[in-house]
Amino acid sequence: MKLIEYFYHHLPASESFITRKCAISSEPFINLYGVRGAGKTSIILDYLNDTMVRDEILYIDFENPNFIFNTLNLNELQKYINQNQIKILVLDHYDCSLLPHFPTVKQLIVISRIALNYNHFSYSELFPLDYEEFLAFEKVHQQNKSFNHFLRLGTLPIVVRSQKSYSQIMKTFFQVNFDLQEQKLLVLLANYHTTHLTINQIYLYAKVSFKISKDYLYQKIKLFKEEKLLIFIEDRYQKSGKKMLLFDFAFAKYLTLGQPFIIQFDTMVALALIKHHINIETFGIHGYITTNNILIIPAPFESEESLWLKSQKKFNLYKKHHIQKVIIVTVANHYDYFIDKLYFEALPFNEWSVIHDEYTI
Repeated sequence: MKLIEYFYHHLPASESFITRKCAISSEPFINLYGVRGAGKTSIILDYLNDTMVRDEILYIDFENPNFIFNTLNLNELQKYINQNQIKILVLDHYDCSLLPHFPTVKQLIVISRIALNYNHFSYSELFPLDYEEFLAFEKVHQQNKSFNHFLRLGTLPIVVRSQKSYSQIMKTFFQVNFDLQEQKLLVLLANYHTTHLTINQIYLYAKVSFKISKDYLYQKIKLFKEEKLLIFIEDRYQKSGKKMLLFDFAFAKYLTLGQPFIIQFDTMVALALIKHHINIETFGIHGYITTNNILIIPAPFESEESLWLKSQKKFNLYKKHHIQKVIIVTVANHYDYFIDKLYFEALPFNEWSVIHDEYTI
């Protein structure tokens, strides 16, 4: 009971909060899930601050160091909820192994990295910032400066809003959120960022660099995929490997000696599609293709003349795969043209990335 009393009297303060696209409803059972660093706790604390009476809230953080030598007694928890008329219970940093079942309460909010998959819950997934959300965090809204800041800082809220240096806050995020073996694996993965790989290839590369078991690596990759810390994209051409991306392009760059701009830009485009819930495959080296055969080509500095010539050479390929439209994502260029009846449109990333329709994104 002492542990529960501690949490009742230590509700974390809600920082100044920037509105996100993910909203918390009044459903009785809510699971907010998503990759570490996406800002899940901040959203819940803001929700508690705005909608609830303080005495009716119990917030329990399973990553609190008090759990090192203590466990949560479910019977005591239910008794405390009843005696103190707790109306909302938050279980943060939760995984399915922590409790045999949940206590009874008016509203239960469970924050996890991976969806719980219980039938009676309402589910909400939170990604790191998309470009629109990044702009809301930005103090400078000049088009060029905002894009450059986005490219440098990436999509993690803690990095974007921090007053500390970029490298220091990224270092802290890396060291706090991952153990040593995970850090080694992530550094390796970052060096193969955007490469087509099988998991077996990852294992072969990893065991050359550090001591790791095959079972550990396969299990860790599975968990990283479920969390969407690591994303594998099927290729319409090549079935022996999938294109591998880390969840944040700036984080991937931080973990390496540097990555070419085209790799960062390519990742920005892919992650924008994923965050808008657009189902995609890679189209060889030619870009990303949606289920409705819209082809998206990352081409940051390509001129209209250059793209037109390349499009002429690839036109038969586009016809063969029934491409309906081609979107060219650039840094600053606008242009459009037809080849036969196929429409090509070039848009700057800052405009394209805020469009939500699969037919136009």
